[in-house]
Amino acid sequence: MTNNTLFEPTALGAIPLANRIVMAPLTRNRAGAGFVPGALTAEYYAQRASAGLIISEATQISQEGQGYQDTPGIYTQAQIEGWKKVTAAVHEKGGRIVLQLWHVGRISHVDLQSNGGQPVAPSAIRAETKTFVNNAFVDVSEPRALEIDELAGIVNDFRQAAANAIAAGFDGVEVHGANGYLLEQFAKDGANVRTDAYGGSVENRARLMLEVAAAVAEEIGPQRTGVRISPVSPANGITCSDPQAQYDYIVDQLEALGIAYIHVVEGATGGPRDVAPFDYASLRRRFTRTYIANNGYDLGLATSHLADGKADLIAFGRPFIANPDLVERLQTGVPLAEINPARLYGGGAAGYTDYPRATEAPGR
Repeated sequence: MTNNTLFEPTALGAIPLANRIVMAPLTRNRAGAGFVPGALTAEYYAQRASAGLIISEATQISQEGQGYQDTPGIYTQAQIEGWKKVTAAVHEKGGRIVLQLWHVGRISHVDLQSNGGQPVAPSAIRAETKTFVNNAFVDVSEPRALEIDELAGIVNDFRQAAANAIAAGFDGVEVHGANGYLLEQFAKDGANVRTDAYGGSVENRARLMLEVAAAVAEEIGPQRTGVRISPVSPANGITCSDPQAQYDYIVDQLEALGIAYIHVVEGATGGPRDVAPFDYASLRRRFTRTYIANNGYDLGLATSHLADGKADLIAFGRPFIANPDLVERLQTGVPLAEINPARLYGGGAAGYTDYPRATEAPGR
């Protein structure tokens, strides 16, 4: 796809889209009892259904995969039923939505794990970061290294979660392989010092991410599968000595799997785009289907990158929090509303579903 404009319709694999604007995944910590999304979540996503595609907040594939309080899951029937209300609300508004599948690995806390167990990781290396638990930001817990015979179970949890997502009415799924969480922990040698088939070489460190992507694609179809990556982001204390080689290889393998898209965080997640040298054009050349570009995009940068063929879709994250009508604001030039930072994580409607559309704002 070339000579794209931000507001024209397109298709993402098997999913028709009204425009090329993607709502990026945004953790909001508002799941109810049993980590079930409720009516407020359905309202929140329906308000933002004018996006060509919504990528849901990261959603844990198991209790072991949870790293923050009150984040939703997709591993129980009650969670599936809760998500059905969300997808129905989005589809009723004409929107499309995929579920982001999440295992946080070492970015967790013993208070969130079964029987107070340690979080799991490729290696027993604690991340220098914090998580949100018991209504406060606290240091993450010391993890334990996964045994090699546990990894097939994690792959199967992703597979089952993908099936559950389709049962809940999602149009597809995105495998979360970015931002310092489990699959990226395996891929980057700052967190992975294993000496078995899942550590050491570029190929070995990529193995778990690729096994998960293959299992999900097999389960629900590659045309409904995407993978998010963040080659140089230092999010959650993650480092990699050879990101270009690592991600050129990963994207080559994802291309061979035939998945619908890659979703690339360019630079530091939520931070500078030039945090470290990296040739994103290399990924663009290697992947022949949809490239979703993410991080620090405004209307001007989005328009130029689409026109230059550097991306097919553009993901906007934080602007969607305070602007449920972001698509319309970008199209008409209405100024963007500001986020209330005190209401980002947890709570109820305040700072979640009470941001007005521009046509509802005072004085309009």
